[in-house]
Amino acid sequence: MDHPRSHNPNASHQSAYKRERGDGWRNHNENKHLKPNHHQQRQSGSAPEPNPHGSQSLSTRKELYERDFPVYKQPVEVGSFSLDGERRFFNDARQMRYYEEPERSPNFDLRDGYKDRFIKRDDSVKEKLDHILRWIIANRTKCSPSATTASSRALDADIVTWRGHLTKLLTTPYETREGWLLAATMFKGTLYISEVETEAYRRDRENRTARHEEMMYWGYKFEQYTCADTVHSLPDPSGVVNTNEAFCTVVQTRLADHRLLFSGEVDCRDKDPNAPAAPACYVELKTSAEICTPKQRSNFHRFKLLKWWAQSFLPGVPRVIAGFRDHEGVVVSLETFHISKISHLIKNEFNCWKPTVCMNFCCDFLSFAKHVVTEDNPSVVYLFSWDPHRDVTYSIHRDSPYSFLPRWYIEEMTSSRDPHQS
Repeated sequence: MDHPRSHNPNASHQSAYKRERGDGWRNHNENKHLKPNHHQQRQSGSAPEPNPHGSQSLSTRKELYERDFPVYKQPVEVGSFSLDGERRFFNDARQMRYYEEPERSPNFDLRDGYKDRFIKRDDSVKEKLDHILRWIIANRTKCSPSATTASSRALDADIVTWRGHLTKLLTTPYETREGWLLAATMFKGTLYISEVETEAYRRDRENRTARHEEMMYWGYKFEQYTCADTVHSLPDPSGVVNTNEAFCTVVQTRLADHRLLFSGEVDCRDKDPNAPAAPACYVELKTSAEICTPKQRSNFHRFKLLKWWAQSFLPGVPRVIAGFRDHEGVVVSLETFHISKISHLIKNEFNCWKPTVCMNFCCDFLSFAKHVVTEDNPSVVYLFSWDPHRDVTYSIHRDSPYSFLPRWYIEEMTSSRDPHQS
């Protein structure tokens, strides 16, 4: 479950990661998706500088991205980290959990423990990229350019971000309700991208109904019913659900010309000792309302499966196990969705989402961001803004509250110490 691979509809899961870039991909100097931006965005707290790049914006119209599937290399796990019950960072896998196959008729009560065995993470605290940055500092030799490569870069990556931010980009061409703000800053040749909470989301977060708050708990409770702390133990649903705890994978991959280093939360892994190496052994867990009518199934395919696919495809997680619940929060059935087969599930839906559109838009946004973000300075933030049915626009902010790379990270990465010498 993610709380804040590119897929050709006619190709297998593995081949999706190896497609060569088609002729439809253009350099952004020629990209017809870019337009003059006549409505420069202004954000509170910092007056944006004039736009020096011809005030360009990026279209999100779906039809512009229906072209050959871009290269997406098989994601490789380069590390992992854990966050404990107090949200403290550990450079290890202590929070890894193991999936235990439940009975076919599970009858899990997801409401159990909500009133008396629940420690909820404070989601008003914005962690930005801090946990990923701590992992980078602890593992510099894993993500630095090789000692034989002449490079001014501190990292062997073009982009550093959270998986969840990339998921938002993948789903943008089909999103009709929620906009986003993504802050980008260039530091030592690498582009860091961190989400900024929109005013609309802040209002929604602060005004959630009691029912909504409880339903958010249900997904975590489902994990407690199906995950064991060790490979030899069983799940213990009588314990406390603490949403501060997390296990995160860190993966490297490449989307067309973009070398990516990103992290995402992982629910659990396969218990089988013969399971493939990470990330292919990981399992994503989800809950969803029971599907009782053709209309409900169509909506499930069109909306929920899009987000499930995008979230798992990016880090190379091969399957989602869903618990379908009734209105009272009792899981009555389970279903496994193989990420490689989701495109076949949706192929008969009229005007449904297309994986190639998702990946091409993400690829083009990253190209747009690289084109726009030219000043290598962690105190300068380029704030990309998008609302449904609009183009992506941006504004530039210097020494503003939007700056998100912490001083401790900047100082450590600026030090002259060679990470290849220990």
